[in-house]
Amino acid sequence: MTSAEAGIRPGLLLRLAGPLQSWGEKSHFTDRDTARFPTRSGIIGLLAAALGRDRHEPLDDLASLSLTVRVDRPGVLLTDLHTVGGGLPARDTVTTADGKKRGGSTATLLSRRAYLADAAFAVALMNPPGRSDTGAMSGYAEALRQPRWPFYLGRRSCPPEGPVLLARTERPLEDLLQLPVAAQRAKGAGPLAITFLSDEPLDELPVPQGWATSPAAEAAQPTSTVNDDPRSFHPKRRAYRVRPLYRRVVSLPEEKFAGLGVPYLNQLQKHLDAELTHPEEVKP
Repeated sequence: MTSAEAGIRPGLLLRLAGPLQSWGEKSHFTDRDTARFPTRSGIIGLLAAALGRDRHEPLDDLASLSLTVRVDRPGVLLTDLHTVGGGLPARDTVTTADGKKRGGSTATLLSRRAYLADAAFAVALMNPPGRSDTGAMSGYAEALRQPRWPFYLGRRSCPPEGPVLLARTERPLEDLLQLPVAAQRAKGAGPLAITFLSDEPLDELPVPQGWATSPAAEAAQPTSTVNDDPRSFHPKRRAYRVRPLYRRVVSLPEEKFAGLGVPYLNQLQKHLDAELTHPEEVKP
């Protein structure tokens, strides 16, 4: 497959930003962590909620999608302490492994939960290579515009701060590169390195000539693995598969950094109107 052919793939551009995000990666029981970027399971779950799918329904079509994440702002890692089960009648306290209820001094559990504060990510959601139909993407876009169920940024307490769907596109990786960055950059500071993370090799990421980037050969090899590829969201039979994580660092020009708040949203809308065939409406 040539670079030009690889670039033509129906897809969506998403924006994931909010005061708090939490993308569980290795969460168990009372210790709830977060990955430092949106996970496949989190984004596919967000889309499944928008479509109104029950947890027991199959995920085959969504699980085949490819995701590339651009880290606009990595955010700050926060840890919050929660209590679970305290001050409740005995019948309403936490159930133990043998089916009994906790009582007395063991009724209250301490739970640590991690979040990313003030993080922002741009995401290219794409058909897998070789699949060019646009019907499914149109359905996903409509669901994100008018979701059946509310969606959130990894955890129910983390709603998005603004529009999630930015545009439909047939060149998602190229448009992801050109999208204004939701971060501040001082005038005259020059380019800044931005990280791209994907579930597929990034050696053919269409980096414009003259932009500094990590070697394409390195981006063709996974840097690690992540256990976040969902097979089922069924409450009693949740299943995930390990997938490779590919990484590439690209220095984006200073003019790509559009600031924060209303100035960023204005710049984003201007870019979408000028550059994309199916921009969504983004209002400050």
